[in-house]
Amino acid sequence: MAPFIASYSRPLRVVAVGFHGLRTLLEELAPEYSAIAEIHILDKAYGDALADITAERQDRGVDAVVAAGSNGGFLRQHLDVPVVLVKVGGFDMMHALAKASRYSRRIALVTYGSVPAEMARFNEIFDLRLEFRVYKTELDAEASVQELKHLGIDVVVAPGMVVDLARSYGLQGVLLYSQQSVREAMDDAIEVARVSRLEQAKREKLNTILGHLKDGVVAVDLDERIETLNLSMEKIIGHPADRLVGQRLSSVFPGLELSGTLRSGRAEIEQVQDVGGKTLVTTRIPVIEQGRQTGAVLICQDPATIQRLDRNLRSRSQPRATPARYVLDDIVGAGPLIERVRERALSCARSRATVLIIGESGTGKELLAQGIHNASARSAQPFVAINCAAFPEALLESELFGYVEGAFTGSSRGGKTGLFEAAHTGTIFLDEIGEMPLSLQTRLLRVLQEKEVLRVGATEPTPVDVRVMAATHRDLAASVAAGQFRGDLYYRLNILLVNLPPLRQRAGDLPLLAASLKKKIARRLHYESGFGDAVVDAIVEAGRGYSWPGNIRELENLIERGLVFYDTVGVDGGAAQDRLKEIAPELFAQEGVEEAAGLRDSREAAELEHIQAVLRECHGDKTLAAQRLNISRSTLWRKLKRGGRAIGAWGKK
Repeated sequence: MAPFIASYSRPLRVVAVGFHGLRTLLEELAPEYSAIAEIHILDKAYGDALADITAERQDRGVDAVVAAGSNGGFLRQHLDVPVVLVKVGGFDMMHALAKASRYSRRIALVTYGSVPAEMARFNEIFDLRLEFRVYKTELDAEASVQELKHLGIDVVVAPGMVVDLARSYGLQGVLLYSQQSVREAMDDAIEVARVSRLEQAKREKLNTILGHLKDGVVAVDLDERIETLNLSMEKIIGHPADRLVGQRLSSVFPGLELSGTLRSGRAEIEQVQDVGGKTLVTTRIPVIEQGRQTGAVLICQDPATIQRLDRNLRSRSQPRATPARYVLDDIVGAGPLIERVRERALSCARSRATVLIIGESGTGKELLAQGIHNASARSAQPFVAINCAAFPEALLESELFGYVEGAFTGSSRGGKTGLFEAAHTGTIFLDEIGEMPLSLQTRLLRVLQEKEVLRVGATEPTPVDVRVMAATHRDLAASVAAGQFRGDLYYRLNILLVNLPPLRQRAGDLPLLAASLKKKIARRLHYESGFGDAVVDAIVEAGRGYSWPGNIRELENLIERGLVFYDTVGVDGGAAQDRLKEIAPELFAQEGVEEAAGLRDSREAAELEHIQAVLRECHGDKTLAAQRLNISRSTLWRKLKRGGRAIGAWGKK
């Protein structure tokens, strides 16, 4: 916003309009005011005076005008700057009549507008036999002078213009004004100019402030006529200010009227209105000056601006919301299982409902959640993630819901914004939701139901607009049955369900996943393209029969391990498989288990065959057979049972 700079460093400027005698008085008095005002004396009348004053006002500025008689009345009607009239007092009249009596006893008093009542009474009481005439225009004045000459009047006491006319007809003219009356008019003009200058400065300051407000503001008088409005309100109404000032607000924009406020004198704060196809938040306030209502003000706010400020205020104290980096296209794989996941994710993105993602650890649950967020209408808003298993109960509560100042010992000054407030208008991702304590599950359920958050230690809830996505590796239905998870919360979360398949069920996607992960790791470790391809290929080949308990995360770790150790030993493609057994023995552990199992099975088969041969020699006598084998009868039975060749009858004791 540009600073307000007052445009009144120049001195006060007063234009004094007068002819002959009045001009002489003005010229005599002007030097007395040189320290506080610049006095410009103008000896023109009516239209000519108006044109000069208008031009001077545009060029150098005019704060006030001093004039007299009909000339002053004309200028008052046509100028929007203060015009101060030289007033004729009783002393002025008596002094002028005394001067006129020196010339003749046949005297006329000509005044502008009306005959002063006190002068008429004075003439009647003292039988002065004065002729009275009044005028409003120059033509009236000239007609009056002609009539007075015809009546034989010798001296005319009048304002300056009439004095000049009288002299032009051969009559004696005496100026009605005294130096004191002119001085009083000059004093009044300078005071009016000073006050006007201050008021203008206030108006300019107010207009500067209103002009920079995003809210629309319009002020009206008691007749609901527009006095001032800012640019924002011009845009709302759809017309410029110069076409609106002076018009009734209700006539130029029905629906935004202030007539009700002017009648009731009551304020209406933050009302939501649909006006002209726009939704506005309106506030109507009566204007009270010195205990008296003088008008009303209407303030219109754009709800989008309020929401933007609300987001800014909510996010001011939380740096935790980071942009969601992943999109659905970042989900690698071409198999039918992962294609089904993509389809469901797109459906979830088009909805506003809660999403529950179920999958083993390392399958990419947060990546999927970010992809859904970025494909949704909330993509430009915050994405806030938290692992519910990573915090103790008390700390998790303050992280999720925030707290007010003084809520507990050690709480931050000013309180703390919780993650739900930080995610306002966006998405919150609750990972490992199955690990959330039961007490916090109750609070989470309230947030989902009421769309509001109560900070720890607070008494007033804060409304929030948040989409919730949750993820877990647990069977939540089984947890509900075991009393470890609230059933009502489970059904609130389980609206849109997405199951992420484990890597062992996506063996066909291994090459694509490995290539994508290798590229990502090589870029991070600054390896050249093509480096370590042999080791990665070996991992893919060995991984086809591996169960991948750590899923994609484990695959990423093994590829990074392979690249790092490959860099160290410089394995070529032919030796990669052998070297990989040293680098990642877990990939080959299953082979060792199978070999050992085969060897064990062959030994057990040979042993069983020997036992059966001895039994045949002993004609089925297990006691005798056990003695010959040097084992107990129970051991003999166990070996026979394990071999699956147990004989139905025990034979002889």
